Amino acid sequence: MNIEEKTAAVVAALEDIKAKDITVLDTAQLTSLFERVVIASADSTRQTKALAASVRDRMKELGEHVIGMEGEAVGEWVLVDLGDIVVHIMHPAVRAHYNLEELWDARAR
Repeated sequence: MNIEEKTAAVVAALEDIKAKDITVLDTAQLTSLFERVVIASADSTRQTKALAASVRDRMKELGEHVIGMEGEAVGEWVLVDLGDIVVHIMHPAVRAHYNLEELWDARAR
C-alpha cells in the first residue's frame, strides 16, 4: 500500500466516526521519521478513543502494522503511530494549545 492509499484509509477511518477538522500534513521533506501527520479533533474523550480504535482497526484490516498508541488512558490526545504516518486525535482545546499545524508549517519555511 502506498502512502496516498494509506493516508486515504486513515482519513476514511476518522470520517467513519465523525472526526472534525481533519488535516493532513506532508512532512516527507521535513523529517526522515515519517511522511505524513494527520490531525483530527473529537468532541469527547469517548470519541477520541473511538477514533483511535477505528484507525487502528482499519489499518490492521488492510494488513498494515500499527506500531503503537499513546494517550488512550486519558483520552484528551491519542497518538496512533503507523510508522510512515503519525495520527493525532485531540480535543479542540488541546489541539488549539499545541497547534501542531503551525509547528510543522514553521519547520517548512
